[in-house]
Amino acid sequence: MLVCGIDVGARTGKAVLLADGELAAHSIIRTGSGSAATAVAALDQALETTAIRREDIEFTVATGYGRIVVPFAQRQMTEIACHAKGNHYFFPTVRTILDMGGQDCKAIRCNAAGKVTKFLMNDKCAAGTGRSIEVMAALLQVRLEDVGRLSLEASDGPAKISNTCVVFAKSEVLALARQGVPTSDILAGLCDGVAERVKVLLRAVGVEEDFVISGGISKNLGVVRRVEQKLGVTSRICFEPQIVGALGAALFAWDFLERKPSKGA
Repeated sequence: MLVCGIDVGARTGKAVLLADGELAAHSIIRTGSGSAATAVAALDQALETTAIRREDIEFTVATGYGRIVVPFAQRQMTEIACHAKGNHYFFPTVRTILDMGGQDCKAIRCNAAGKVTKFLMNDKCAAGTGRSIEVMAALLQVRLEDVGRLSLEASDGPAKISNTCVVFAKSEVLALARQGVPTSDILAGLCDGVAERVKVLLRAVGVEEDFVISGGISKNLGVVRRVEQKLGVTSRICFEPQIVGALGAALFAWDFLERKPSKGA
């Protein structure tokens, strides 16, 4: 059986192809002006790496903010359920999940079967999300992929940034830079602030091993290490943490296809 999972998020679109239960291909692209077009482009990019044709796909499930408008999906599932299922695929013993995306942050508890038992989301503003880190990196003229590493090189520790609102925090960051505060110290303060907000979410749902982090910010070592320190846990991260939601959607597609009556039945 061949199934597809599509995750159209606020910042990126992801596609995953599963062939007979195995990961056959995946893609990650920037979300464009339209969710439907992003979904098509993500699938096309994944297909380019294989001999699989679009017509070979038997079932597709969509998730993420743009899931409702994915034109070729037979079903839609919430990103909460998909992230739990996708992380459970990589780490069957997972009990607590932190998904740090571009637009929101999710703290999830799940059971031994990978089903969600409790969750909380931070989606009120950009603070504590990938978007906040992206905005500040551009402000400081630092490559996004360098933020985590540089934040761990702080000479005087994290700079104090009191505002949680990204709009007002920008003014603080600019003021710190003009005062000559090292960029690494400012980045340390930003990463520490994200980790502090994440800690509150996780403690509200309860942290139990195994603890897994997914989403784009999980590639930011500065945030990951600070979350681990604040919670006293060690995180587990799969080889490509941004595709976990799409993988979960593909696994749901697999389940739906297995339950679908055959034409001859």
